[in-house]
Amino acid sequence: MFNSVSDHTPGRAAAFGALNERYPLSGRARALVVAIAACASLMGCATSSDVVATSKPNTYTVAASATGGRMAWARAHEQAMNQARDYCERRGMQASVTTETVSGVQVLTEHGSSMNFECHPKF
Repeated sequence: MFNSVSDHTPGRAAAFGALNERYPLSGRARALVVAIAACASLMGCATSSDVVATSKPNTYTVAASATGGRMAWARAHEQAMNQARDYCERRGMQASVTTETVSGVQVLTEHGSSMNFECHPKF
């Protein structure tokens, strides 16, 4: 329910206030909670480019990137694989990766995956 007079949902502020009264956090603990939330928000982010045809017939390329954590390269790889698989499946075919290049190895940096793939008939 929305209260147009106060511009907020009733009870929400009261719920957070009660939570703070029940579980008071020191300034240091709040900073830790905020840092954990910020890191968690970076953990699931992965984006990819559109699939682009190369000069070779039935060969395409796609790139993906992800940030945060040691496993960001795996999320970038998975995103690129999903794009390739979806692209070929929409054409009634299956994807076959021919080459993949990965970048980024440090924590909290952008990791990337760039792959070339072909679409082949399903057997």
